Amino acid sequence: MLDVEVFGAGLAPGAPTKREIRRLCSLSAARMGIEQAHVAIEFVDAERIAQLNAEHRDKPVPTDVLSFPIDGVEDVGGSPRTRDAAVPTEGQLPRELGDIVICPAHTADVSEAIVHGMLHLLGLDHETDNGEMLALQDELLAQARR
Repeated sequence: MLDVEVFGAGLAPGAPTKREIRRLCSLSAARMGIEQAHVAIEFVDAERIAQLNAEHRDKPVPTDVLSFPIDGVEDVGGSPRTRDAAVPTEGQLPRELGDIVICPAHTADVSEAIVHGMLHLLGLDHETDNGEMLALQDELLAQARR
């Protein structure tokens, strides 16, 4: 099971419910072979996301979503070895994927931002791939909306 914590939901009126947020995260994680993990999602205002963007990306402006991986991405998805490593054995804690920070005021589609943030936590990067991450994002969103 994917454990999803949501903070600051009051800053995101009209955002998906916690159940739907968990579903979006679970769809994304399952695609990469992750069944048990923890992720935190926080909704923040423009000032806070601009501060984080400045600290971590040297871009002192608001953005829609930022992802902060915790356990690293080297063991996520891909080969059967990494898929096995992604499922904890008895007594082992689920992996800590990381945190997703979303600014609803700068986000056209909160569901898209959630999936986008999850894919970054899972090691995908649209700035360095050949469109695979954004294609997968569109596919997951279409699946979630069925």
